Amino acid sequence: MNVVIVDDEPIARRSLRENCARADDVTVVGEFGDSAAAFNGIRALTPDVVFLDIHMDSMTGLQLARALPSERMPMIVFVTAYDRHAVEAFELNAIDYLLKPFDDTRFHATLDRVRRAQYAQSAQQRGSTLKALITQLEQRASVLSAPPARLLGEANGRMHMLAAANIEVVEADRNYVTLIAGRDRFHARSTLTQAEAFLHSEPMLRISRSCIINSRHLAQISRTPRGDFILVMRGGTTLTSSEGYRDKVRTYLENFRLKANDSK
Repeated sequence: MNVVIVDDEPIARRSLRENCARADDVTVVGEFGDSAAAFNGIRALTPDVVFLDIHMDSMTGLQLARALPSERMPMIVFVTAYDRHAVEAFELNAIDYLLKPFDDTRFHATLDRVRRAQYAQSAQQRGSTLKALITQLEQRASVLSAPPARLLGEANGRMHMLAAANIEVVEADRNYVTLIAGRDRFHARSTLTQAEAFLHSEPMLRISRSCIINSRHLAQISRTPRGDFILVMRGGTTLTSSEGYRDKVRTYLENFRLKANDSK
């Protein structure tokens, strides 16, 4: 199978390239870090499979996929950070996806499904399925596109309106979440997933099953002897990532550093 990789994160492209190199029947014929070059490259190279990042620059992965000609539609595997609504749509439309960060086992399971599905649909059928998926995702996005600019939290028996951009940490607390803004703590009746959806306009990073942080407020980073990350927020809150999220945090920080270096 001829494969094209499209992702604006160098580390993500490298991971996909290295996984593809370990498969005997896969050849990477193109690799692109921006959507405009990717669009022209896919049309010229006519690959069998495209690993396509959803969140890119001026043209998202969904927009790029929609623009491809249906009569020559390759099989597309969307690559995305965790997005519950997107994942539900992928599963409903039987289109495969990879969640960042993914491991070798998940990648090769995806590749096996791609092999089995390669001849199950014509390019025209793949195009129709893809457009149905994109329409569904766009409809869901329109519902979520206007999150409240402020969240309601309670402290000392009083309710407070909190600007979303000022919230540094969200921690699960049974049927509630604790919202940390600077040195202040507030409680809100919500699940962590609901709070994360409200804050999707902010660069939120999940560091454990019960905690997400707003990386805009990340001030210091260090490591424990076992390799977990110690994260200090601007307001002074200190948190430690869990073992299960160690790779995700490391990948996020490495990507952040690469983007910072690229901007110099």
